[in-house]
Amino acid sequence: MVDPIKETTDFGFRKVAKDEKANLVAAVFHSVAAKYDLMNDLMSLGIHRIWKRFTIEASGARRGQTILDLAGGTGDLTAKFAKIVGEKGEVVLADINDSMLKMGREKLRDRGIIGNVNYVQANAEELPFPDNYFDCISISFGLRNVTDKDKALKSMFRVLKLGGRLLVLEFSKPILPVLTKAYDAYSFHILPRVGQMIVNDADSYRYLAESIRMHPDQDTLKTMMELVGFEQVSYTNMTGGIVALHRGFKF
Repeated sequence: MVDPIKETTDFGFRKVAKDEKANLVAAVFHSVAAKYDLMNDLMSLGIHRIWKRFTIEASGARRGQTILDLAGGTGDLTAKFAKIVGEKGEVVLADINDSMLKMGREKLRDRGIIGNVNYVQANAEELPFPDNYFDCISISFGLRNVTDKDKALKSMFRVLKLGGRLLVLEFSKPILPVLTKAYDAYSFHILPRVGQMIVNDADSYRYLAESIRMHPDQDTLKTMMELVGFEQVSYTNMTGGIVALHRGFKF
């Protein structure tokens, strides 16, 4: 039972005390970290690689730049950014969850990506970086798990350089009714069963499905980004709106 005096927020379809959500989300990702990449492939039938490739192409990343891969998890985007920015550039892989950060560090080091990547355990709401530091910030499938999304967007805006861009890759709202029905059936019936078989954890994947439904839709997120100062905000729907990439600039 949540104390009615405490400020509450969504944890999937449940209401929880706002100061408890981070720990609850952490427990989810501690549980799934070891097989996170495998589950990504299974859940999306490998299509997540196309979504991420499009994000990299939209980043405008160049040699020598400094890039933040926020909620970077096991480092898929970090690995690609590291190759683009080269030895004179820097990529920071940041995640609030130490289990995910450990998996990302191990995976990238196994690939020989060590010279220009730094690892930081950080809360998106209170980023521990100087003002105007990064040329580009990406947050991939992480914003929906943040307790205070407005505070996180403000924090990202602060650490982004003038002329820099933010990329938010996130599950969103399907734009076709027939797709919505099929997607719901998959999310709430098949996905938890796969999670139970592969990770022995149906509840975490049930939460992930619920968290997608509670995340702001495309236009709402666009407005949220504009309200904290981002300009020229736009989004691209992918796979019928199941996923959207939002872009915004700091001028």
